[in-house]
Amino acid sequence: MADAHAKHHDYHLVEPSPWPVIGAIGAFVTAVGAIMWMHGSNPFIMIIGLAAVVYVMAMWWRDVIKEAHKGDHTPVVSLHLRYGMLLFIASEVMFFVAWFWAYFDASLFTDEAIQASRVAATGGHWPPQGVEVFDPWHLPLVNTLILLTSGTTVTWAHHALLHNDRRGLKLGLLITVILGALFTCVQAYEYAHARFAFSGDNGGNIYGSTFFMATGFHGFHVLVGTIFLIVCLFRAVRGDFTPKQHFGFEAAAWYWHFVDVVWLFLFACIYVWGSWGTVIKPE
Repeated sequence: MADAHAKHHDYHLVEPSPWPVIGAIGAFVTAVGAIMWMHGSNPFIMIIGLAAVVYVMAMWWRDVIKEAHKGDHTPVVSLHLRYGMLLFIASEVMFFVAWFWAYFDASLFTDEAIQASRVAATGGHWPPQGVEVFDPWHLPLVNTLILLTSGTTVTWAHHALLHNDRRGLKLGLLITVILGALFTCVQAYEYAHARFAFSGDNGGNIYGSTFFMATGFHGFHVLVGTIFLIVCLFRAVRGDFTPKQHFGFEAAAWYWHFVDVVWLFLFACIYVWGSWGTVIKPE
């Protein structure tokens, strides 16, 4: 009777798992190792912590996939997984709000009378005096088109899955992964030609700090999203997803669309609006 009740229960109680404890230890070791590295120590301890975190991520998600195949992801559980992903994306939105806030605070209040250091750093205008910014209609526009195209291909893959078109699913995911990798390569090339990166008395400046914090973290999210989609591609080849059960792919698609939208704001605010200065074009 107890087995029958458990079988038809709307919720799923997970089995005891070592991953939360190991993950917490790995995160602690990573933080301590990073602090030691910043103070001149060897980065070996940080690498060990990162390896532990990556291992826990792979094993924990492997267990979630096994639960899905066993039928533990009931409609209620699947709904709550989606709530969790939405809350995660909401937290990421607020993460980027902080970098946009820093950028606009630096760019809109360049001559604050009570902030003498701000005036010294910006020269009283934006972009700061002597800073040569990127032409937004060159590489930034190329990367915008790349990401917008990748948003359409991942949507194509999603609709192909809903219609049980396995070939369309795999092809759409493959093209999206290639476009994501291409975006990363173009951004790396752009960074290599950012002449404002190390200008200033201390090897940096307020423009470079706000620019790299915002666009750099977005680039990291693109890299994470690309890995997310590569995993989905391997799972699609293995035949894991079905038209009715594919939360892993759906979460990856949501994350990728979030990355697209953030880039549109970055392009409009940092590249276009912030390009009122001397423009450089990478050769």
